Amino acid sequence: QVQLVESGGGLVQPGRSLRLACTTSRIAFSIYAMGWYRQAPGKQRELVAKITATESTNYADSVKGRFTISRDNAKNTVYLQMNSLKLEDTAVYYCEAQLGGLHYWGQGTQVTVSS
Repeated sequence: QVQLVESGGGLVQPGRSLRLACTTSRIAFSIYAMGWYRQAPGKQRELVAKITATESTNYADSVKGRFTISRDNAKNTVYLQMNSLKLEDTAVYYCEAQLGGLHYWGQGTQVTVSS
């Protein structure tokens, strides 16, 4: 019943930008912390960025200064603006909604950075 649907992934050249969106339904979105994670082939899923219900944010060191997470509570949507994309950013990006011990995940969207 709870749904998280990512969109905005695709193939981009290094240095370009991409904006991911995750739209949720059937959760009290405004009180959930929202996060973006990614998983590259052969690697473990890692936290990319997180935004709390009060809009505090934190980022992985590897994306700090390049990526921006934001949320629109009126649209039940969290975004990840990705600028200056690098080859190393290639991964499946997953949206997460978290409230205490509750975690919901989207199915992921592929981001491929390639020349």
